[in-house]
Amino acid sequence: MLTVAYLANEYPAAVEPYVSEEIRELQRRNVKVIPGSVRKPKSTTHEPLDSFGAEILSLQPIRVVILLKALGMVVRHWQSISSLVTRVLWEGNEAPWLRLKALLHTLLGAYYAVLLQERGVDHIHVHHGYFGSWVGMAAARFLGVSFSLTLHGSDLLLHGAYLDAKLSDCRFCLTISEFNRRYILKHFPGVASERIRVSRLGVEIPPTPRREVASDAERRFTLLAVARLHAVKDHAFLVRACARLRHCGLDFDCVIAGEGPERRRLEFLIRQNCLQHSIALLGHVPRERMDALYASADVVVLTSRSEGIPLVLMEAMARGRIVLAPAITGIPELIVAGKTGFLYEPGKLDDFVQRILFLHSMMRGKDHLSTSRLSWIRHAARVQIANNFSREQNLACFGDSFLQLLALRDWSPPHEDFVLQQI
Repeated sequence: MLTVAYLANEYPAAVEPYVSEEIRELQRRNVKVIPGSVRKPKSTTHEPLDSFGAEILSLQPIRVVILLKALGMVVRHWQSISSLVTRVLWEGNEAPWLRLKALLHTLLGAYYAVLLQERGVDHIHVHHGYFGSWVGMAAARFLGVSFSLTLHGSDLLLHGAYLDAKLSDCRFCLTISEFNRRYILKHFPGVASERIRVSRLGVEIPPTPRREVASDAERRFTLLAVARLHAVKDHAFLVRACARLRHCGLDFDCVIAGEGPERRRLEFLIRQNCLQHSIALLGHVPRERMDALYASADVVVLTSRSEGIPLVLMEAMARGRIVLAPAITGIPELIVAGKTGFLYEPGKLDDFVQRILFLHSMMRGKDHLSTSRLSWIRHAARVQIANNFSREQNLACFGDSFLQLLALRDWSPPHEDFVLQQI
């Protein structure tokens, strides 16, 4: 039986359901999967730790005995990671603190390898290109097995430290959009194109929603944003847009679902702009309450600076909601402007505000042509998700690609150590 160690920065994590889904898909194909987490999972996650019938290997908290064994592994098998250490210390233009972190993550890779060495692992896959991918890559070197990774958005476009080394080392790389694939091949020309595959995420297709009722025109116009409160999601842009919308005389509610480090800053901006009665920060919203939130929204908005192809947009479109998002990265592969949703020019507050006002006029006006057009857009959005972003279909494609790429024979471990292979 093929044995795959599947590592995430934090697992299980409520905001990354696709990790669990991919693990289950591999298990369905008779692959033994060893789930792993670099960080200790937060107690707020809802995924049961025994849901896969196997131990989840958490690298934290660090155990002294395992750490000592990891140091011994580094000494014994220095040749297998010497080129990585050379890359960290003497090549590239990374800042000194990033180089130090990479060295520590190399040691953490040895720690992970110690945890795996008696488990018969054939391959290590890491979801996301953040520091966990360096840990997984180093562990694969120590164990003499192959390594692969999945890249989303910010891990490629904003925080792509040492991606040249990771892409050079990986047996294959999965990424969630054509935009990402083109970006990788353009910026890392030494990577063979056949090793970079698009593996789209997907969502469940719910039953067809009920038709909009006349009373919708009588309630307040509602915007919904669903994303963690992180700087890259740029909720501050949305708060400023709300201030502008109020100045334009629009009567509206803006509901923001998500929790994160930007909460205090956003609360200050909301008070500063006297928007306490218009904007609500809901914090983390359980999955079972999301359908009601989507149903109450006139427009689901996204204001991120960087993204892959967000699940929240897929979920909203699958429920027949109108969406507005920036025309960045892979989002135009999901939202065909004016046909399956609406796009605005990234970072342009005026453009965002004007499109909200336009959508309000279409939804609250009495023009039957506008109503008909919106109905067609809602229908086209659902068709787009059903055809191209269905969870069931795309998980099957993921499983096919993963096993096909592992089966390719034109690969050998980098800096292969014959003695190491005998362990």
